[in-house]
Amino acid sequence: MPGRRCAKRSPRCGPASRASYTEGVAPEAGSDSTFTLYRRGIELLEEADFEQATEPLEAAAHRAPEKSSVREALGRAYFRCGRFKAAVAEFEAVVDTHQVNDFAHFCLGRALAKTGETERARHHLALAANLRPERRDYRFYRDLLATSPATNWRASRSDSL
Repeated sequence: MPGRRCAKRSPRCGPASRASYTEGVAPEAGSDSTFTLYRRGIELLEEADFEQATEPLEAAAHRAPEKSSVREALGRAYFRCGRFKAAVAEFEAVVDTHQVNDFAHFCLGRALAKTGETERARHHLALAANLRPERRDYRFYRDLLATSPATNWRASRSDSL
């Protein structure tokens, strides 16, 4: 159903969902190219169908784990599904290889805050805001986390990036 957000316990948003795209398909012999899977995932993200977006993006990330654009998109889908620890792993992978990617630092900071890792979140939100000082949203979340107790911030903020 398009536009449906992930439920916290949705089986379609978990590892089992990968089977429909990757089971029994060798990366080089697959019917869908990595780029096609990525584009489909992006389309689903744009349609706010975050649950379904994880499927092709997981398959694309499995085929091309070095592609930061795929990992970033998968992290966004996980974040919007409420799978914050999985989102952290994806954004960390991007930051590890692209240290000056302001958006990856921002997303990593937001996901870390959602998992309760406040100090690490502050670090990445500050980096994002310093890399792109013109971004008001980066400054907003950096300042919000710096002035609010972590538990109140986690409970009061939306799940959007």
